[in-house]
Amino acid sequence: MLKKRLINWTIILRVLSFLLIVEAVFMLTGLPFAWFYEEPLFPLLLSALFTGTIGLVFLLKIGKNYKKNIGKREGYLIVALTWVVISFFGTLPFLLSGSIPNFTDAFFETISGLTTTGASILTDIESVPKSILYWRSMTHWIGGMGIIVLTVAILPFLGIGGMQLMVAEMPGLQPDKLHPRITATAKRFWGIYVLFTVAEVLLLWAGEMDFFDSVNHSFATMATGGFSTKNNSIAGFGPYSQYIIILFMIFAGTNFTLHYYALHRQFNKIRENQEFKVYLGIIAFVSIYVTIGLMLKMDSGIEQSFRDALFTTVSILTTTGFVTANYIEWHYYIWIFIFALMFIGGSAGSTGGGMKIIRHLLLVKNSWLEMKRAIHPQAIIPVKYNHKSVSKEIISNVMAFFLIYVLIFAVGVFVLALVGLDFETSIGATIATLGNIGPGISGVGPIENYASFSPFTKWFLSFLMLLGRLELFTVLIVLSPAFWRR
Repeated sequence: MLKKRLINWTIILRVLSFLLIVEAVFMLTGLPFAWFYEEPLFPLLLSALFTGTIGLVFLLKIGKNYKKNIGKREGYLIVALTWVVISFFGTLPFLLSGSIPNFTDAFFETISGLTTTGASILTDIESVPKSILYWRSMTHWIGGMGIIVLTVAILPFLGIGGMQLMVAEMPGLQPDKLHPRITATAKRFWGIYVLFTVAEVLLLWAGEMDFFDSVNHSFATMATGGFSTKNNSIAGFGPYSQYIIILFMIFAGTNFTLHYYALHRQFNKIRENQEFKVYLGIIAFVSIYVTIGLMLKMDSGIEQSFRDALFTTVSILTTTGFVTANYIEWHYYIWIFIFALMFIGGSAGSTGGGMKIIRHLLLVKNSWLEMKRAIHPQAIIPVKYNHKSVSKEIISNVMAFFLIYVLIFAVGVFVLALVGLDFETSIGATIATLGNIGPGISGVGPIENYASFSPFTKWFLSFLMLLGRLELFTVLIVLSPAFWRR
C-alpha cells in the first residue's frame, strides 16, 4: 500500500506569511481615515507593523530553496488556516483601540467580517472610531472575493501554482474558468470586483451618503457582508441609497463569470444560464408576494412596501444581511418566506454564501428525473444544466452537501439549545452563521445582535461561520483523521 507523502509545511508557512503581509497593507489603508477624523493612528499602525513583521520574518527565514508545489492536502490546509490566522491578527485593531477589549468578541467580529457573515457583538456601532469601522468593513471586502483568490492572482510572485488553493476554497461547484491559467481567472474576478465596488462608492456618494459611509457600505455590499456604520443599518438612509444597494447586492449575488460575459457583450451566455434565471425568479416572486402581504396587513404604501420587500428579499437571498425593516414584526406568513430564503443562498461563483442556488436546482432536477427513471427503469436520462449533462460525481457531491449541511444545522440547533438559548433563537443563530447571513430570527433578528451570548456560544458560532464560508468540505476534510495519516 502506498503511503501519502509528507505535508509540505514550508510552502504552507510561506503562503501564510505572504498573506499576513497582504493583511498588513490593507490595515494601513485605514490610516487616512484616522488622520482625517483626528483619531489615534497607533491602533491600525501598530497592528499593521506587528502583522507585517511576523509575515516578513517567516518569509525571509524560509528563503527561496523549498519545494514549490502545492498538493491537495497543502491546499486544504492553507485555505483552512488562512481564515483562522488572518482572523487572529485581524483582532488587533479592535483590541488596541479598545473598541472591543475582549479577545473572544474581537475574534467573533473579525471572523464574521472575513467570512462575510455580518453577525456583530457591537451594541453601539456609531460610537466606534471611524478608522476601526473602516477596518471592520475592510474585513468584509477582502473576505468577499476571498483572500485566497487574491493570493492566487499574485502567487507567481512566489513561484507557486494556485490551482489547489482555488479547489480547496471553492470545493464541489467551482465558477467557470475564464482563462486557461487559474491566475488569469482570479485576476479577472478581482478586476470585476474592484470595478463594481468603485462604481457603487461613486453612486452612493452622489446621493445622501458621505464618502466614508459610501466606501464602507460598498465594501459590505459587494462582499455580501452586511456590516454598516449605522446602528439602524440601511434604514436611516433614503430610497435612492437603498435602491442603489439593492442593485449592487443583486450584482454581488450573481456568478461573476456572467459579469465577465456582460462586459464582453456575450449576452447569449447570460440568457442561457439557468441558475441566473432561477435567481431572478426567486427575487421577483418573493418580492411581489411580500409586497402584497405588507400592503394588506401592515397598511404600508405601495412604494414603501415594494422597497422593503425587495430590499429584504435580496439582502437575505444574497446573504448580505443589511436591513431596512424588522421583518420579524411582519405577519408570520410573510416573514416565513424570508426565513426560507436563508436556506437558499446566492449563485455559485458569487460572493454570496448559503447552499447556493445551483445546488437546489440540480437537486430538484435529479429528484424529478428519479421519478421518470422509476417509470422507465431502462432509460438513460442524465441531469442537464445549461444544455450539458451533469456527471454523477457532481450530483453525488450535491446530495452529500445537502445531507451534511442539514445534519450540521441540526447539530448546531441542538448545541445552542443545550447551552440555554431558546429554540427559535437557536434555529436563527445557527442558520444565520452557517449560511453567512448575519441576522436571523427571534433573539438574533434584524434589530438584535450576538453580544449577550456566552464565550462558548460565540466560539461555536465562529466555527459555523468558517464551515459555511468554506462550504463545509474543506474544514471537515482537514478535521478528518484520514487527512493526517501518512
